[in-house]
Amino acid sequence: MYGIDHYIGGTFSRGSGTRSGPVFNPSTGEEIYRCNYADRGTVDEVAKVAVAAGRAWAGQSQTRRLQVIFKMRELVIANIDALAEITGLEHGKTIDDAKGEIGRAVEALEFATNAPQVTKGEYSVNVGGGIDTFSIRQPVGVVGCIAPFNFPVMVPLMMGAMAVAVGNAVVVKPSERVPGATALVSELWKKAGLPDGVWNVVNGDAEVVDAILEHPSIAAISFVGSTRVGEYIYQKGCSHNKRVAAYTGGKNHMVVMPDADLEAAAAAFISAGYGSASQRCMAISLLVAVGDQTADRLRALIVPMVEKLRVGSYNDKSADFGPLVTAAAKATVEAAIDRAVAEGAELVVDGRAQVAGKSGFYVGASLVDNVTTDMQMWKEEIFGPVRGMMRVDSLDAAIEVVNAHEYGNGAVIFTRNGRAAQRFYMEVEAGMQGVNVPVPVPVGHHNFGGLRRSKFGDAHMFGPDAARFYTKMKTISQRWPEPDASLDHAVSMSFPSNG
Repeated sequence: MYGIDHYIGGTFSRGSGTRSGPVFNPSTGEEIYRCNYADRGTVDEVAKVAVAAGRAWAGQSQTRRLQVIFKMRELVIANIDALAEITGLEHGKTIDDAKGEIGRAVEALEFATNAPQVTKGEYSVNVGGGIDTFSIRQPVGVVGCIAPFNFPVMVPLMMGAMAVAVGNAVVVKPSERVPGATALVSELWKKAGLPDGVWNVVNGDAEVVDAILEHPSIAAISFVGSTRVGEYIYQKGCSHNKRVAAYTGGKNHMVVMPDADLEAAAAAFISAGYGSASQRCMAISLLVAVGDQTADRLRALIVPMVEKLRVGSYNDKSADFGPLVTAAAKATVEAAIDRAVAEGAELVVDGRAQVAGKSGFYVGASLVDNVTTDMQMWKEEIFGPVRGMMRVDSLDAAIEVVNAHEYGNGAVIFTRNGRAAQRFYMEVEAGMQGVNVPVPVPVGHHNFGGLRRSKFGDAHMFGPDAARFYTKMKTISQRWPEPDASLDHAVSMSFPSNG
């Protein structure tokens, strides 16, 4: 079965590790297989393979590399059903949701075909003394991609497609909860014609992460996951002189102004808040209604919609969303509901009753009103289908609430007032924002990334910045005298100037 072994040098391998961990079907709660975990010896092995393969791959022409990317795009589309099935089985998201994720992965591959355009250098003729100065971009070598559980196809390809396109070798560490999809992606790369060793996968937990962070042959690290782990990866990776980009937590606010289309806003809140059982870093966590009248009208629209949401197995076509990824995640979300009530919030819809006695890691859709900034419900990212409503009396107060939070991943506003929208996106400290757009994840040719504690490092995961992250710049100054002329032999002790 996909996901049991590592993928090293074009073949699946047990590696030298002796530990393993369970992989569950969240829809039933049953263990479906055990995934072998890598040790430091396995990481050493994969790094040696990647260094050699990457060196040869970097020497290939841009045309050759792009032919592989184009073919990979075709194969991902052709295998969307198999990729969605294994994603749903291990993660719990519905098949339709999984296919949406894979569509974004295809978008990442499409943008990677722009690698020659976004890695072009610069050239200045005769900057002085017959000297031309130009810059070139070259691959950094071997890159590590540490991926989360919630997007097991999209994130590895968003990270890895551009890395491969510009000539690097890649070592992917998928979440140990969902290793199967990344293993299938590996086989598709091989079918696309990618040379063995350019794309590799090692499975495991913190031991593997540390080995990647410390390995001298791995030059850059891209990470998506929790803020606690992301900060650790950033600090440790940088201490080993690696280039690191870590994309971390979010607590995304949706501000609704009194003049907004409230029916559209309510529908957007449901889809953006509860999709994929709210296991998305860009999910709307909190609805911030400006004015009590706006809040009351929205609540009247939203409550019946939340009550109708149905949670079910990943392959249940009538389910709106699936289970949470683990039993521990289920317990954490249920505890968050109890804590919100204990702190004084109003539990308007309690989705736990819908799933009482149901096998699997299910939590029904829940809604909490009258959340305030002193509650954990506002402070913590909750990766599960319990969403909150807040009430403020002005746009100023709404912006203050958004900016008071430590995270700055995403934020959106629903309004018909252009000036209000402009004030919002100019003043709010969030890296990705929407105006009447509930999930403002940019298309692949724009940069993805948050602000504040939602991102560590100054790079972005896709868009033009990805090409810069996965390449190093060299600047060359050169002068060619006439064949029968000699260079200046005079000694000058001053700092060189082209003036």
